[in-house]
Amino acid sequence: MARPDKVQAVEEIKERLSRVQGAVVADYRGLNVAEATELRKRLREAGVEFKVLKNTLTIRAAQEAGMEAIIPFLTGPTAIAFGYEDPVAPAKVLNDFAKDHKALELKGGLLDGNVLDIDGVKALADLPSREELLAQVCRGMQAPIAGMVNVLQGNIRNFVYALEAVRQQKEEAGA
Repeated sequence: MARPDKVQAVEEIKERLSRVQGAVVADYRGLNVAEATELRKRLREAGVEFKVLKNTLTIRAAQEAGMEAIIPFLTGPTAIAFGYEDPVAPAKVLNDFAKDHKALELKGGLLDGNVLDIDGVKALADLPSREELLAQVCRGMQAPIAGMVNVLQGNIRNFVYALEAVRQQKEEAGA
């Protein structure tokens, strides 16, 4: 018979997994208290929830949520960073932190229900932010329009130069 506290914990983990947009599984062994506090602070600032979870409960929740692909990452001491708003934030923060603190080991992650290996998490972390990507799209859309405006202005500019030359010729002829 399952204990009520464990059943409730599995339900909470399942709920987190079902509404997460991006998550990263990491091994936090070797981090001291100050480093762990700094990591939690950075994650909190990015709007990411960081939880140390029991593997057996997380495995059961993953099976119930239909996310069995994450189960291989759930070995040893495991912490999961859940990103509910920005799917890239957990990968960015943990990857940046892991560069400075070798004790933090990334295991894998989730992106919209798809499992990512370590290389996938690192590639996701290296992507530009959403705002930067939107700016690049806007620049890409604006470039052809700006080019067309320059071409059209060139014709008008050449016409004005021709009129100016005619004016100067008439002025010289009249003088």
